[in-house]
Amino acid sequence: MIRKPLNKVLEEIGLLLEIKGENPFRSRAYLNAAKMVETLNGVDGLVEQRRLTEIKGIGQALAEKIEEYEKTGTMAYYDDLTRQVPPSLLELLQVPNLGPKKVKVLFEHLGITNIGELEYACRENRLTALAGFGEATQARILKGIEFIKKHKGEFLFGDVFVQAEAVRSRLDGLFGPGSAEICGSIRRRKEVVRDIDVLVAHEKPDEVSRAFVSMPEVEEVLLTGETKTSCRLTTGVEADLRVVGAHQFPSALLYFTGSKEHNVRLRGIARDLQWKLNEYGLFEGDRRLKAESEAELYGRLGMGYIVPELREDMGEIEAAKAGLLPRLIEARDIRGVFHVHSDFSDGSQSIERIVEEAKQLGFSYIGISDHSKSAFYARGLKREDVLRQWEMIDEINGRNEGFIIFKGIESDILTDGGLDYEDDLLEGFDFVIASIHSNFTMKRQEMESRIFRAMESPFTTMLGHPTGRLLLSREGYEVGIHALIEAARVTGTIVELNASPFRFDVDWRYLKYAKEKGVSISINPDAHGPGGLADVFLGVGIARKGWQEKADVLNTRDANDIKDIFKSLRREKQDRRIDRKT
Repeated sequence: MIRKPLNKVLEEIGLLLEIKGENPFRSRAYLNAAKMVETLNGVDGLVEQRRLTEIKGIGQALAEKIEEYEKTGTMAYYDDLTRQVPPSLLELLQVPNLGPKKVKVLFEHLGITNIGELEYACRENRLTALAGFGEATQARILKGIEFIKKHKGEFLFGDVFVQAEAVRSRLDGLFGPGSAEICGSIRRRKEVVRDIDVLVAHEKPDEVSRAFVSMPEVEEVLLTGETKTSCRLTTGVEADLRVVGAHQFPSALLYFTGSKEHNVRLRGIARDLQWKLNEYGLFEGDRRLKAESEAELYGRLGMGYIVPELREDMGEIEAAKAGLLPRLIEARDIRGVFHVHSDFSDGSQSIERIVEEAKQLGFSYIGISDHSKSAFYARGLKREDVLRQWEMIDEINGRNEGFIIFKGIESDILTDGGLDYEDDLLEGFDFVIASIHSNFTMKRQEMESRIFRAMESPFTTMLGHPTGRLLLSREGYEVGIHALIEAARVTGTIVELNASPFRFDVDWRYLKYAKEKGVSISINPDAHGPGGLADVFLGVGIARKGWQEKADVLNTRDANDIKDIFKSLRREKQDRRIDRKT
């Protein structure tokens, strides 16, 4: 491990003491000492001569800590402090207008420890209820986070997809329909991307390049060349433009879409046929073989067309050769959505407004699932709130022919695996999403027992965001996903694919396994505000990466089928509970 400079350690101690709420004179002493040490050309000599106290602001106690660090490379006081206050809280201080006092409130009341968790809490309107915050402060924090994210090396798919499509659409309009395509990890619908790759078919690269660098999305030009131009966009993400001739476009599109592993396999197959495949085309010796589309290229190689989402070398080539590629789910297959939060808890919209948005998207049902009572940070519903919400839903359903609101709840999974309400109240919900929102640090065996017990409940319909991960900010808790999927199969529990671009949980890499086990998936938007329902369509892209077909996904069914499925699932679970007791 690389040892931190002494001044950084002292600075961190001062800031952590501020966040902890210690005496301000004490924290200031460490911050001042950090500045003094930084101006000195090392303190080795002062330590050896025991003259540290001669430095203004460094007393005997602080001198002993500095001496300990310089001689051993560690400081017991610093180590003890970082066990009490997570050092990751320091990154929150990078956010403009967010000082130590506010960070302390966020940590103590919402358990927020890093920027990713803070952004997610803002998107769920959780800061507005905290003393000293409010909507204006939350909006300023979000703006500050967006500024910081511009300088990261990785980006959430949801953050760059819209801008990438805007760039593609503008170039397509300038140079002819079908002339421009997004390639790379965005085309493959990866959850985290590093850059935007744009490919354009045109015989005049200079003309395309000039149009590209002139777009309003471009903040800085990084590189210009004969066929490649690189820019940094206003979001902070790098965009690479490549221009090829129309005859090269299919092979270039295949090559620049990737993945690298997929391309290596294809080149190997071409080589076995005594051909050569690269970004310029498919060749037999020096002769280019005719292929006017990606589909023709795959056909030449003896396989069916593989959609971009599957190009990860995870069995798609073998399936394509055998004619066993799945007929993947499409956005139009979605009939309705679950996991929707209203202003009863931490959502920003009324149920009526959510219904109108759902209708505009062509849905015929939604499942309202606000937070349960233990989620105090999200204004979780008490019993009387639940009953009031049910009454409202009945009234709205009564005057909305052809559209139905299902009564649901996102119930916290308690530490012992129990759900958050008594059975008599749980009985009244149409569906229950069981999710973990606390005690993330349990050991794997304990966490699995906790989740599996919740899945055995006759009232648990779905398991929400199964690993609890937040992309680019928080790893999931300790749980074996294969074991979780097996438990879902045994208990009949539906597994959520949380379509929030902050989560995309469960990970697409496990969806194929769930499909093989016959475990049903529900693509849920986890919506908290206007536009949130549409995240379900981002989730469709992730589901496609996981080989999901229409029949594998719960919310491709119509409302009547959903009713039957929910009733049947609860009945089967109740029967299993009775069997275990007898």
